[in-house]
Amino acid sequence: VRWMMYWIVFALFSATETFTDLLISWFPFYYEVKMAFVIWLLSPYTRGASLLYRKFIHPTLSRKEQDIDAYIIQARERSYEAMVHFGKRGLNLAATAAVQAATKSQGVLAGRLRSFSMQDLRSVSDE
Repeated sequence: VRWMMYWIVFALFSATETFTDLLISWFPFYYEVKMAFVIWLLSPYTRGASLLYRKFIHPTLSRKEQDIDAYIIQARERSYEAMVHFGKRGLNLAATAAVQAATKSQGVLAGRLRSFSMQDLRSVSDE
């Protein structure tokens, strides 16, 4: 449970870090403070990740649980519909390509056979 709390807090930290690096990385000792924060999160003595998770993240997730569940169900339905749509589209493209290849190869074969004259066919030995 402790590691789950740490990784959830660290994931949120990493997501916000993208924006804070762009905005406030020019502050003196910014990177040192960031390293100290990660050590504070990880330390078994301070239990920073557990503290942040229990005080802020868990109550927020508990309040938004129904919205999160509805979003997950909606995403699952949309992903299924998208996979079916793209699967059908892919099969249609493959079938079209196969038909085009077959018609082109038949045309090439017929053209080759037409290019032979009767003279050429008579000169071919029966063996």
